[in-house]
Amino acid sequence: MSAKTDERGDRIMRALLRAGDITVEELVEQVGTSAPSIRRDLNRLEKRGLVLRTHGGATLVEPLLYEPFRHDTSFQARELRSADQKRRIGLAAAEMIHEKETVGLTAGTTTTQIGRSLRHRRGIHVVTNALNIGMELCNQPAIKTTLTGGTLRWAWTFALAGQAALNTLNDVYLDKVFLGVTGFDLERGATTLEVEEATVSRAMIRQAKQVIAVADSTKIGTVSPALICPLSSIHMLVTDLDLSQEKYDAIIALGIQVIRA
Repeated sequence: MSAKTDERGDRIMRALLRAGDITVEELVEQVGTSAPSIRRDLNRLEKRGLVLRTHGGATLVEPLLYEPFRHDTSFQARELRSADQKRRIGLAAAEMIHEKETVGLTAGTTTTQIGRSLRHRRGIHVVTNALNIGMELCNQPAIKTTLTGGTLRWAWTFALAGQAALNTLNDVYLDKVFLGVTGFDLERGATTLEVEEATVSRAMIRQAKQVIAVADSTKIGTVSPALICPLSSIHMLVTDLDLSQEKYDAIIALGIQVIRA
């Protein structure tokens, strides 16, 4: 496969990740190539399990590995809460990851969107303690995926924790870690719900050159029970366009770069 074909495929996937579904005509306009070339590219992406051809276009393949959770209202609530914002955040964060990088993804619905946005990419090593992110990437041979191991401490969660997870992380170095949080507060720092999950996140932070928090704007100013780290440990925040200018300015004043997607 040529580099030009790879580049077209990447542009098609970015368009689909933004829109969810798209027509051939829209792709012709956005990618800047002919309809027959777009159709051939879509056929190749479908064979890789990334898209599903539809009449006149294509849609993203929805994960089928979550079926046992489909009727669990708690899981559905987490998946649907700020879903559009999380999807945009995930795509923006994924575009910061470069070929040959090793990146950490902590467990969470927003970091899941990052993993989902990487499925068409090549030459990336993903280290994660999230079972579902591992499942989403497991059929993509161009991405190396390492699961930390560990124990599932809580019902209806995908997060691995415990000493086995920490042992794995002690043996890897990360170019970037993308940190899922349930709270991001100027004074109390980045927080989550469970102490053991916070311990795994801190282990990733220690091994990373760059720490990037990903959180929709509803989490900014919120404090959860378990401290992950003070904001001085975070280099960048990727959030959504609903973040107020006042909060944006306050975070920037701490020396943290803010991306609003």
